[in-house]
Amino acid sequence: MVLLPLIVFALFVFALVDIILRRDDQVKHLPKLAWVFIVILLPLVGGILWFAVGREYESAPAPRRTLRMPTVDERHRTDPALRPDSTEAQLAALEREIEAADRDQRIRRLEEELRRRDDAGEPA
Repeated sequence: MVLLPLIVFALFVFALVDIILRRDDQVKHLPKLAWVFIVILLPLVGGILWFAVGREYESAPAPRRTLRMPTVDERHRTDPALRPDSTEAQLAALEREIEAADRDQRIRRLEEELRRRDDAGEPA
């Protein structure tokens, strides 16, 4: 005789906790507050109704979250200094571009100087 009230109480508690922890978009047919009142006023019937028609079930279980190091792409999205749209990243890219242009110009100048020396017959 004690078993039935314990089952009803467990259903009541599980239903209330489940309603409270659900997001609003996971509750069907009535608002969450209405489901809470139904389960409180009619513990057995309300709990059964909640699990039968009021709750939205996921088609597949949600994947478990694990701790892991972010990838390079994720760090670029989260770290403002590494995002390509941040000012710091744009300045760094511009400085690299200027250095590359200066290096290319110096190489062209040295190659031109070598060509002139070869044409004049001077030893290198």
